[in-house]
Amino acid sequence: MAHLEEAPRNELHDLLHLTAAEISRNTLPAGVSVPFVHRHRKNEEIYLVLDGRGTLYIDGEELPLRAGDCFRIDPAGARCLRAADDSPLSFICVQARAGSLEGFTGTDGLPVPEEEGKPGWL
Repeated sequence: MAHLEEAPRNELHDLLHLTAAEISRNTLPAGVSVPFVHRHRKNEEIYLVLDGRGTLYIDGEELPLRAGDCFRIDPAGARCLRAADDSPLSFICVQARAGSLEGFTGTDGLPVPEEEGKPGWL
């Protein structure tokens, strides 16, 4: 387990020794943008907007963002985010190799036998 420090960007790959995804917590101050438009070679990105408002630039289109929005961007998508002039924008970004997911909780999860242990609340 780790605790995130208050910072404009926290990358979790080293902190949690991630092997299949990159996760970051980000906060753009009001009026501030990611300083470049980018795309990826192999990784899709999933964004979860936690707080604030802003704008997503994706493939030439500008879309409004607000707390609670979530979206996926294909590796080839040209993307950039900006916080609104009067609001910071906080979000989580998850990067994972596109097409690599082999199962979900319902199909990949396995129950653990009780003799292997269980939490005190069960």
